[in-house]
Amino acid sequence: MVTAHRESERKYDVTPSTPLPDFAALPEVARVDDPVREELDGTYFDLPGLRLAAAGVTLRRRTGGRDAGWHLKIPAEDGARTEFRHPLGRAARAVPEELIRPVRALVRDDQLEPVARIQTKRTVHRLLSVDGTALAEVADDQVTGQALGSTVEVSSWREIEVELVDGAEELLAAAGQLLEATGAQPAAGPSKLARVLDRRLPAPPPARKKPRAGDVVLDAVREHHGRLISADRGVRLGTPDSVHQMRVAARRLRTVLGAFRPVFDRGVTDPIRDELQWLGRVLAGARDTEVLRERLEKLVDAQPPELVLGPVVARIGSTLAAQARDADAEVAAALDSDRYFALLHALETLITEPPLTDEASAPARAVVPRHVRRTWKRVRRLAVAVHEGDGNLHELRKAAKRARYAGETAATVFGKPAKRYAKRMKKLQTVLGEHQDAVVAQDVLRTMGSQAHLAGENGFTFGVLHHAERDRAEAAAAAHRDAYAAAAKKSLRRWM
Repeated sequence: MVTAHRESERKYDVTPSTPLPDFAALPEVARVDDPVREELDGTYFDLPGLRLAAAGVTLRRRTGGRDAGWHLKIPAEDGARTEFRHPLGRAARAVPEELIRPVRALVRDDQLEPVARIQTKRTVHRLLSVDGTALAEVADDQVTGQALGSTVEVSSWREIEVELVDGAEELLAAAGQLLEATGAQPAAGPSKLARVLDRRLPAPPPARKKPRAGDVVLDAVREHHGRLISADRGVRLGTPDSVHQMRVAARRLRTVLGAFRPVFDRGVTDPIRDELQWLGRVLAGARDTEVLRERLEKLVDAQPPELVLGPVVARIGSTLAAQARDADAEVAAALDSDRYFALLHALETLITEPPLTDEASAPARAVVPRHVRRTWKRVRRLAVAVHEGDGNLHELRKAAKRARYAGETAATVFGKPAKRYAKRMKKLQTVLGEHQDAVVAQDVLRTMGSQAHLAGENGFTFGVLHHAERDRAEAAAAAHRDAYAAAAKKSLRRWM
C-alpha cells in the first residue's frame, strides 16, 4: 500500500554548539512538545551515473523512527517535494515496483543498487497550536553519511530541519529567521543524500558571460528534457494536464534540434527528432481526445435547451470516452516500451556527450538570430501562400509554433526583444489553433450525427453544433490576419 503526501521543509546547517532558539515565540505556536529521540538508518538506491540524485529524486529504505519504510521523494515545481511511502517488507534490496513506476523514465530497465547509507540521531520538537494541533516539526539531526562504491567516503555534520505538518508556509519563513538569528545557515544542498554524494554528482555547466551557440542550444535541450521527465511522472501518476505538458516538452525538444540543426551533428540528432515526432503522435491521441470532449461539452451547454434534442451529451461522452481509453492504453504501452527508453537514453547521451559542430563554438549572438530568422521566413512564406488562396492554415500554425519556440530559446541571450517576438508568434499560433480545433470538431460532429441517425436518434443538434464550429473556424481564419500582421512587424525582428 503506497501513501503520498506533500513535504514542505527547510534545512539549515549548524555547528555542534549552535543552540536551539525558543520556537514557542513563533506566531501561532502556543507550546513546544517534549522532545522525541529517534535513531534512523537509511540505505539509498540509485543507478549508474546517479540518474535519480541528479534529477533531485531520492529513493531509500529506512529503519527506525515513526516513518520506517521505503520512501520515494520527487521534486515539485513550488520547491516542495512529494513523498511516496511503502511498508518495509522483508526484502532489503528489492525496491517495491509501486515506487519505481513514478520514476520509470529514469530507472527504465536498469538495476537499482545501494549508493549511500545515512544514519541519523534525531531529536524531534513538535510545534503545537493552542488546541494541540501539530503545526510543524523541528528535527535536530546528527548525521553520519557514507557514499558507497569501490571506495567508501564518510562525512558527518549537524543540521536542523523544519517541516510543516498543519501549519502555514509563513511559519517556515518565521522559523528560518529565528534559526538564522542563532547563526544557522540555509543548507548547502537540497537533501542529505545530495550532500553525501556531492563529489560524485555531475557538475552543472559553467556560466559564461559570452555564451557560445552550443551553450544556448544545449541549455534549452537540458531544460526541455527535464520537463519531459517531470511530465512523464505526472502521466504515470494520472496528474491532470500531464499528457499535454509531456507533449509540449517533446515538441519543444524537436523544435530546438530542428531550428538549430547546424549546431549538432545531424547524423545524431535527426534520428532523435524522428523519435520525438513518434512520441508526440502517441501523446496527441490522448491529449486531443481530452481537449475535444471538453470543447464539445461546453458547446452543448452554450446552446438553448430547446435546440438540444436527444442524448447528445451521452453520445459525445461515450464515443470520446472509448477513444480516450484506447489512447491512454497506447500512451501507457509506449512509455514502458524499449523504443521510448532508447529515446531517453539518446537524449541523455546528447546532453552529456553533445555532438557539436564547429558552428557550436561561435558566439551565440552571431549564430542564434540567423536560425530564428530562418523559422520566421517559413512563417512569412506560408502566410503569403494562405493569403493568396494557395496555403494551409494548419501548416502555418505549425510554423508559427516553431518560430515561437526558437524565439524563446533566443531569449536567454537577447532578453525582452526575443520574448516580445515569441509572444506575438504565440498569439498567432493560438488563433490558428482555434481554427484547427474547430475544423477537427466539425469532422467529429458530422460522424456523430450520422451515427445518431443510424441509431434512430434525432441528429438535429449535431447539425447545430457543426454550424457553430464552422462559424468559429471562419472567425479564427479571419482573425489570423490581424495576428499575423502584428507578428510580422519589422520592429519585432531588429534583434535578429
